[in-house]
Amino acid sequence: MNKPLRRIAIFCGLLVLALLVRDNWLQYVRADELNTHKFNRRVEIERYSHKRGNIIVDGKPITGSVKTDGSDFVYKRTYTDGPMWAPVTGFASQAFGANQIESIEDGILTGSDDRLFFDRTMSMFTGKEKRGGDVVTTLNGAAQKAAFEGLGNKKGAVAALDPATGKILALASTPSYDPTSFAGNSNKDTKAWVGLDKKNDKDDPMLNRALRQTYPPGSTFKVVTSAAALEHGKVANPDEKTDSPLPYIMPGTTTELKNEGNLPCKDATLREALRVSCNSVFGKLGADLGKDQMLETAKKFGFNEEQFVPVRAEASQFPTEVNTSQVALSSIGQFDTRATPLQMAMVASAVANDGKLMKPYMVDQLRAPNLDVLNETEPEELSRPLTPEHAQMLQSMMETVVKEGTGTSAQIPGVTVGGKTGTAQHGENNDQNPYAWFLSYAKTDNGSPVAVAVVVEDSDARRDDISGGGLAAPIAKAVMKAVIDSKK
Repeated sequence: MNKPLRRIAIFCGLLVLALLVRDNWLQYVRADELNTHKFNRRVEIERYSHKRGNIIVDGKPITGSVKTDGSDFVYKRTYTDGPMWAPVTGFASQAFGANQIESIEDGILTGSDDRLFFDRTMSMFTGKEKRGGDVVTTLNGAAQKAAFEGLGNKKGAVAALDPATGKILALASTPSYDPTSFAGNSNKDTKAWVGLDKKNDKDDPMLNRALRQTYPPGSTFKVVTSAAALEHGKVANPDEKTDSPLPYIMPGTTTELKNEGNLPCKDATLREALRVSCNSVFGKLGADLGKDQMLETAKKFGFNEEQFVPVRAEASQFPTEVNTSQVALSSIGQFDTRATPLQMAMVASAVANDGKLMKPYMVDQLRAPNLDVLNETEPEELSRPLTPEHAQMLQSMMETVVKEGTGTSAQIPGVTVGGKTGTAQHGENNDQNPYAWFLSYAKTDNGSPVAVAVVVEDSDARRDDISGGGLAAPIAKAVMKAVIDSKK
């Protein structure tokens, strides 16, 4: 080969080498960057070119896919009873992305997860339409319906758990929204999305109040204080009199911690104090225990730490920098104590499960399109806030609350129910309608199948008529009954 031809050959070889280097650089090094680039529309077109997998409740899909008119995105998401299930599913929108389960399990639902490589490959050879896998939830449809309908037009939330496993059985939040209304990418979808923004709707319907909103738990927190008193030896048993003066002046102040009415709280037993909800007794117990022991118990119940179910739940809070009088207020669920409905359901669940708190979760299985199980969640113990002996003492106290205390409206014939009401202050100087709380569990001959927490943030009721027993307990009763009836 003469010299000019050799030079041309070397030059062409270098060009081919440069092309190969560039091609590999784009396909492997920059692949993720280009796939997620905002101007790479082909990725999004492929994403919506096939049906999305479904989210399953009670063996049936609560989601679906329909063809889109006038768009290069072929399919968009649909939801059955969208407002009822939105706190569970979240949304998947062609224009606005996804959140909650729709986002966390997006790889399975779109079929792009590595575990579905075989299914994708087979669809190429068989010619069958590609589709995503399914997410099977732990939810109980009857319980969810009871929770959502029970809340009705009230602002609030419900969380229900299976105490033995940690499975989430219901997760309702109102007001809610329909994810179908903005699942596409048309002007109509944009209008629906903008209308749901907190700036345009003060009720903030897209806020998941069951997981992301913390409230002062009020007197429901007295269950945690009772547990701390029993675990740290301040009280030997539920029927032993406590050293509780009346009036009770908070340490370091001249301020009386008042009770709601003329209650028999002087030296009351722990059982009686929980039955009539004595602020003075539980405030003093909290102050006597001190910040460290109260904080230790609260943390064992899950306070001061985010939960992932797998959707992130806001961390409930028991304050860490407080003086003794502030510990007293915190121990009755006021001051800076705050909790999500999920957190208070966890409290009731631990008591019902003889002191063992199971990690809450709501995804039971991930399935391939051919129904093969790709992953199954195993129940996991989170902590032991109570010994079995102390848990059973607390159960008997909570059952007294429902039998003859402030929680009688939660009674279910033929079923043992334990509960605790709460009415928490709201607004500066308590100038707004209070929050109504109820936490409970139901117990049958086969164990405790459900624990529930309900909060009603506001309602049309008169201020004097707002109470945990009056507003929240009937909702909890309906949810518990739905779970029990579904197991018959």
